Amino acid sequence: MTSIETEIGGNAYELAQVNISRLRFPLDSPQLKDFVEGLDPVNAVADGADGFLWRLRSESGNATDVPVFGDEWMIVNMSVWRDAEALTGFMYDGRHRELMSRRREWFEQIREAMTALWWVEAGERPTVADAEERLLHLREHGPTERAFTLRTRFPAPAGVH
Repeated sequence: MTSIETEIGGNAYELAQVNISRLRFPLDSPQLKDFVEGLDPVNAVADGADGFLWRLRSESGNATDVPVFGDEWMIVNMSVWRDAEALTGFMYDGRHRELMSRRREWFEQIREAMTALWWVEAGERPTVADAEERLLHLREHGPTERAFTLRTRFPAPAGVH
């Protein structure tokens, strides 16, 4: 077993993440121009990042038009990574970090959990419904093995989840 891949009973697990945000302005507004123009470059960096495995995208190439929680002002970002170290390595480096520093300009501040992590079996790709369920679980129960945060992490499951 390595720190790169968690193997238990022959099953490998990967880390799924979801992050939702509620827009302050329409996507085609001048206020969101820098955010929208930054999506493709940031996604390209993610796609090439060490430990990146998959991200949700629609025909647009990103997921800004994928509905979440039935709220047209919400956007979703969902991906799967080798592990938490790979995810944080991407999150806090370069272009993504630059865009994150401006998030309060573009998104409403929400007090409830907007980001969740969970383990999936290798090759499994979560759906938006999976992500919504994990976020609701995190909001109701706090961090658990079912849904957790970068700050409060749980190891990959020892058995079938």
